[in-house]
Amino acid sequence: MKILFAIQATGNGHLSRAREIVPHLLNYGDVDLLISGRQADVELPYIIKYKKSGISFTFGKTGGVDMIDTIKHLRPFDFWKDIHSFPVHQYDLVINDFEPVTAWACKLKKKNCIALSHQSAYLSSKTPRPEKLDMFAENVFKFYAPSTDRYSFHFKSFDKNIFTPVIRSEVRKMDSTNNGHIAVYLPAHADEILISHFSKIKDVKWEVFSKHSKTSYTKNNVFVKPILNGEFITSLASGDGLVTAGGFESPAEAIHLRKKVLVVPMSNQYEQLCNAAAMKDLGITVVKEIDREFSGRLKSWLEFGFPPNIYYPDLTAKIIEDLMLSHAVKNVALNLQHA
Repeated sequence: MKILFAIQATGNGHLSRAREIVPHLLNYGDVDLLISGRQADVELPYIIKYKKSGISFTFGKTGGVDMIDTIKHLRPFDFWKDIHSFPVHQYDLVINDFEPVTAWACKLKKKNCIALSHQSAYLSSKTPRPEKLDMFAENVFKFYAPSTDRYSFHFKSFDKNIFTPVIRSEVRKMDSTNNGHIAVYLPAHADEILISHFSKIKDVKWEVFSKHSKTSYTKNNVFVKPILNGEFITSLASGDGLVTAGGFESPAEAIHLRKKVLVVPMSNQYEQLCNAAAMKDLGITVVKEIDREFSGRLKSWLEFGFPPNIYYPDLTAKIIEDLMLSHAVKNVALNLQHA
C-alpha cells in the first residue's frame, strides 16, 4: 500500500506529533512524507519526499503574527500550481495533518483525504471556544485543509473521533522531577520583552527557549537558549512549570508531566484562543497578554498555580489501526476501480 502523509510545518506541534505517527504508518505500507509551510524548529528523522511552500505565517516579536513577513513569503501562484499538479492519484491513502496543498489536491480530484490533526477537532461544535466567535477563523478550520473524514486530537475527548494528545515517546520516558526553574516557550515575543518581565522575579530561574536567538546567553536570572528538542524536553521534565503560548503539543506534554502551566495565547490568533478556552476549563492559568500587570500575574501563578490531575494514555497505535481498518481497504478498492 502506498500512503502519503502530509504535514503542516508552521510551529513545532505537527512535526513533533508526526515523529510518533510515522513509525505506526510504516507498519501498513510504503509511506511518503510531504511538509508545507515554515517556522518549525523540530526535524523529522525520516526522508521528506516533498517540500512545498503552502500557506504559512511568521511569528512576530510583540505577541502576534508578523503580517508583513507573512505576506512577503506567500507564494499564491506556487500554491495554485502545486494543488493542480500534485500526484495524489499515485497513493492508495492520503492522511493529512492540516496541510492545504494535498487536501485541496484531493478535493479537486475527488479523492478521499483523512484528517489526522488537532485543528480538525474544531470541526465539532462541542470543542471549547472563546466567548467571542470569529466566523472568518471558523471558516478557516473548515476550508484551509478540507477532508472527507477526521481523527482529531484535543486536551479532552470532547466528541466522537476526538482523542487525547499524542505525547512523544521521549517525553513519556522522562522522569518528572522539580529543580525549581520554569521553562518558557513564547515564540511570538522578542527575547528583550521576556527578559524585562522575568528578570523582575529574581528568586526564580527562567529557561527561555527562543525563536529569535541562535546562541545561548544569560541575563540576570534569565537563561535564553535556541530551541533544541532534547534541551526543551529536559527543561520541561525537570522544572516546576511551563509558560507558553496557546499552542497544543507543549501544554499537553507539560500536563502529562504533571507541570503547572501558564498560557499567553498569541494576539489575534483564534486557534490559540480556542486552545486557551479549553485549557482554562482544565484549571490552567490563562493570561490575555504580556503587559505591565504581567509580573504580578506571574507571581500569583508561581504561588497558587497547580498542575491538572490528568493522564494521557498512549493511544497512537490504536488510532492508526482504526484509521487503517476503516479506510485503507476501501480506498485501495476505489483506486483499483479508477485505475
